[in-house]
Amino acid sequence: MHNDPMNRISIAIALGLLAFTAGAASARPRDDVLSGAFRCAAIGDSRTWLDCYYGAAQPVRASLGLRPVPASQTRLVAQPPAGIPAAGDVPVRDEVMSSAVRCTALGDERQWLDCYYAAAQPMRVRLGLEGAPRTPALQTILPAQAPPPANPAPGFGMRALPVSPLGNADHLSVQMASYSFDKLGWFTVTLRNGQVWRQVNGDTTYARWKKPAGTYQVRLSKGFLGSYNLQVRGEPGLFKVHRIQ
Repeated sequence: MHNDPMNRISIAIALGLLAFTAGAASARPRDDVLSGAFRCAAIGDSRTWLDCYYGAAQPVRASLGLRPVPASQTRLVAQPPAGIPAAGDVPVRDEVMSSAVRCTALGDERQWLDCYYAAAQPMRVRLGLEGAPRTPALQTILPAQAPPPANPAPGFGMRALPVSPLGNADHLSVQMASYSFDKLGWFTVTLRNGQVWRQVNGDTTYARWKKPAGTYQVRLSKGFLGSYNLQVRGEPGLFKVHRIQ
C-alpha cells in the first residue's frame, strides 16, 4: 500500500468513527457533528476544511437553539470537494480531530460545543488566524500548550521548535535565494540561510515579484498565536507563511 496522505486520512476516518460510535446505543447530535467532521477529511485545502469542520457543528447548535452555521459551511459538509491536503497539514488535522473526540468526556452539550470549537486551535494557528480563548473547563480535556524550552533552539518558525534562535528578538532578516509560485499564486521562498517558507493557503495577499531572487531582502517576523509574517524590503505586501524546511 502506498503511504500517501489520502490513505492515512481514510484510516483516520475509520478509526475515528469507531472510536466515538463503538459504545453508542443511539446517535446524539454530537455524534452527527463528529460524523460530519470526519467527512471533511476529503477536502484538500485546509482553510476550506476548517470551514467544513465548523459547519459540521450544526446538529448541536440546532439542539441548543443557537444561530445556524452559514449555508456555505453546511454545503461543504454535505458535499465536501475532493482534494489532497498539503503533507504538513495532515498531522494538524489529526490533532484537531483527536481533540474533538476527547471532548466527548464532557456531559454538558454547551461545554462540548465550546470544546469542539477550541479543538480547532492548532489549525487556526497553522493558517495564521486569530485564536479563541479556552475556558478553564476545557483545560482538562484538550492538550495544554507546551511551554517553551529553557534554552532557545535553532529552527525559527518550525512547529517543533517554537522558540526563535534570536532569543527575545521578534524578527529575522535574510537575503532570498529563490522563489516560485504555485498554480494558485501562492509562493515558496528559499532563503540564503537554507530555510524554506511557504505562503499559507488561503492568504488573500499575492506577491508580484519579478526581479532575480538575490535582489530581495526578506524580513520574517512573529505574528499572532505562533504565526509568521513575511515582507520583502521595497515591495508591497505582508504575507502569512509557515516554514517547511
